Amino acid sequence: MRVNSVRYISINLIIALFFIDIQTGCAPKNSSSWDSEKGLQGTISISGAFALYPLVVMWSEQFKEIHPNVRFNISAGGAGKGIADALSGMVDIGLVSRDIHQQEYDRGAYVISVAKDAVVGTLSTQNPNLATILGRGMKQKELRQVFVAGSYSKWNQLDPSFSADDLHVYVRSDAAGAAETWAAFLGKSQEDLKGVGIFGDPGIAQAIQKNPLAVGFNNISYVYDLKTRKQTAGIRVIPIDLNNDGTISPAEDFYGTIDSLTQAVAKGDYPSPPARNLSFLLKGKPDDFVLVEFIKFVLTKEAQSILLENGYIPLNEELLKEELTKLD
Repeated sequence: MRVNSVRYISINLIIALFFIDIQTGCAPKNSSSWDSEKGLQGTISISGAFALYPLVVMWSEQFKEIHPNVRFNISAGGAGKGIADALSGMVDIGLVSRDIHQQEYDRGAYVISVAKDAVVGTLSTQNPNLATILGRGMKQKELRQVFVAGSYSKWNQLDPSFSADDLHVYVRSDAAGAAETWAAFLGKSQEDLKGVGIFGDPGIAQAIQKNPLAVGFNNISYVYDLKTRKQTAGIRVIPIDLNNDGTISPAEDFYGTIDSLTQAVAKGDYPSPPARNLSFLLKGKPDDFVLVEFIKFVLTKEAQSILLENGYIPLNEELLKEELTKLD
């Protein structure tokens, strides 16, 4: 696969690749080496966050264009799995989409930030209250009542102008960076979220599309079509009423395209959390030559240049230099 075609991998292909990888798992790591004729040789094993999975697939293909004798074994499964796999030595890199806990640092976690993105609230385009929600948005305290307190079983309990239909809440069943980040925005942790647990970003996006009465949350790369740049058919972002005035003003209305949302994240107009850093987690400072070269590549302007068009926010020059010093 050539680099210029890698940039436009569809989300359906990413999901298909995930289901293949999750069944095969990560192959055992091989030692790396340098050959004067073949160049870099070795295998890099990676697992973890759904948010980073599509991006790492693209980066691996770019890297293989330069170093065709380097193999990658990549699987998704959630940030929790990636952290556990990396700290146990099952993989070289754990993909992380949440803050690292002290007990993980105590076990040797070594973290290198590689990108930024955001988590958004989601609902179906068939929701009977969609037009009103897009106009008024939802306040942080309302989202807390929905996802943490579990205060509402009917839509009209949230707002009397809404329909009397049941309100269904979807959360993640796996240890997920998206869930931890969304919960942090609401002042809690993933364990505090209440709702029907669904595995993975693809799973929760598909469940939202199928249920007109449900709300959930997703990484932005699973909500927007990377070709049209607009929100994917059947799913819409819940706008956040940042100033709590009961309406989405032009300054708060940046959800129409993935480009306007990522710009809002980069400028800080979209709050953090649920905007967040995406990182590689390793057990200790890496010393494997091939692994270090791959991470250095990820932190180049060439590798970072594909982020915006694929729904991610690149690191600025200062942050790139800061992360590169961690490899010295």
